[in-house]
Amino acid sequence: MFSVKSYLTGVMHPEGFHGQTKTKNYFEGWYFKFVSDDLKQKWAVIPGVFLGLQGSDTHEAFVQVLNGTTGESYYVTYPIEEFEAAADRFEVRVGPNRFSAQGGVLDVGPLKGEIKIESDLVPWPVKLSSPGIMGWYGMVPMMECFHGLVSFNHKVSAKLEVDGKPSAFSGKGYIEKDWGKNFPSGYIWLHSNHLENDPEASLVASAAIIPWLNSSFRGFIMGFHHSGKLHAWTTYNKSKELDLKMDDTHVHWSVTGEAGTLTISALRARGGLLHAPLRTAMHQRVEETMDSVFEVKHEKDGVILKQGTMKAAAMEVFGDIERLLSINGK
Repeated sequence: MFSVKSYLTGVMHPEGFHGQTKTKNYFEGWYFKFVSDDLKQKWAVIPGVFLGLQGSDTHEAFVQVLNGTTGESYYVTYPIEEFEAAADRFEVRVGPNRFSAQGGVLDVGPLKGEIKIESDLVPWPVKLSSPGIMGWYGMVPMMECFHGLVSFNHKVSAKLEVDGKPSAFSGKGYIEKDWGKNFPSGYIWLHSNHLENDPEASLVASAAIIPWLNSSFRGFIMGFHHSGKLHAWTTYNKSKELDLKMDDTHVHWSVTGEAGTLTISALRARGGLLHAPLRTAMHQRVEETMDSVFEVKHEKDGVILKQGTMKAAAMEVFGDIERLLSINGK
């Protein structure tokens, strides 16, 4: 049953769980990334839930892990009863694994230990007129896939055991999430918060095929958080893509808008395979690398506001990329 209160809670809390009333054809997952200061440890841990089309036999909770240094990945399932999550805050439990704004406790496969978040989270701003990274699209119930950005950048400390070997480090983290019926049929996604000479900077960029009524369009979002503020280029704030092209080695992307012009050249590197939702199971495979390198330049009115190299960068290029590159924006 539709509830205005639940709807508004979901709109205003993209970091929270949105699936309380869902019984089938639904997924939700949180992307919990942390990288050591020396860039030798790179991890992405994704807790979540999947509700299939065929009833409870196809439901599962899961935690998947990507070791961004080695490319090794693994996917561990749990009974659906071992999943819990809050609707109005970032707080998730899957089996013995726990995640929140304070950090995480991990006991999944060969990875065990604790991650502490040592600074405030830096979310994409949420307002009623523009609730988070999706803007007003986040209020449209028919969207195939929703997206939330929980924190651009925060300090972490980690005490881990990997295959029984202890590892302790300090570093930085990033948290985002997705929920809905299915991943886009084609998309590009980039992230790094390791810009040389600027430890506070963080960049996220994505373009995807968005089903819309009886058609579709290419939607895009770019957020470059630096110098104490968010600089945003999106479909919904009337920014424009100047160029988006890709070859075997790089993604080249430039956008312009009220925030100025942003140019990205992102190296394509090999990575590990993650599970992603199809309507029937979590068996779609997506390659993600955490070894990309971005060259970025942000300028406005002829002045370069930020420029440099971003390392330990994550990238996913998935699905019908030919159509993604050829389709018109909205």
